[in-house]
Amino acid sequence: MGEAKRRKQTGAPLPRKTSPRKPLVIGVSVLVLAAIVLGAFFLTAAPKPTSDELPVAAPGAEAFPAQLDQFGVSVGAEDAPVVVREFADFQCPACGLFAEASKRLKQEYVEAGQVRFVYFDLPLRQHQNAFPAAQAARCAGDQGAYWEMHERLFDSQSEWSGSNDPVATFTRYGNDLGLEERRFRLCMTSELHREAVEESRRVAMQLQVTSTPTVLVDNIRLNRPGWGQLSAIVERELSRLGQP
Repeated sequence: MGEAKRRKQTGAPLPRKTSPRKPLVIGVSVLVLAAIVLGAFFLTAAPKPTSDELPVAAPGAEAFPAQLDQFGVSVGAEDAPVVVREFADFQCPACGLFAEASKRLKQEYVEAGQVRFVYFDLPLRQHQNAFPAAQAARCAGDQGAYWEMHERLFDSQSEWSGSNDPVATFTRYGNDLGLEERRFRLCMTSELHREAVEESRRVAMQLQVTSTPTVLVDNIRLNRPGWGQLSAIVERELSRLGQP
């Protein structure tokens, strides 16, 4: 029966056919959202410091060679009972996610004198702006603003990652932080800290660290870098050492 004829007889149009694609799209969206929420939970939820799920030092693992810390950038008391070390790339998205955990670590443990934090540059070859970013942080450090630039770089990672003129972008960040522009720009264009960044990368190669972020609490390597696991291991090590 044609639509016009059917309307004449019944007075109502045919019901519209619903597309099966819409429920499918909704279902996929729900699954993606659930995966993101679940991933965030695993990274941020803190297991008990006594949990058997927490990683421990590998059998026979030697202490981290503390003399290598000179090639990283550190913050915190020299005699802090626990040392957290991170090998990272400013352009690495996973490192950007961990940056919030390292920031919280500094606020809750480093400032309390319980932890010293050491950041090692490991700019990966496939990230074109990672090396300039590492130099930018160190150039800011010459003016007493290393950690401020460190945080700004991670917070604005998506803005500068694909930039064709990272020096201009980083100089603007330096201006925002109140740095002397001429001095900062000269530091960047002369690559004043190139060798320091290369030395840090060589430390990573020496220790066979090839992925970012690689995070160690003393000589214990995190297998799920995030605030949950990081804070739990720090608490466990402080307790083991008899620290309040």
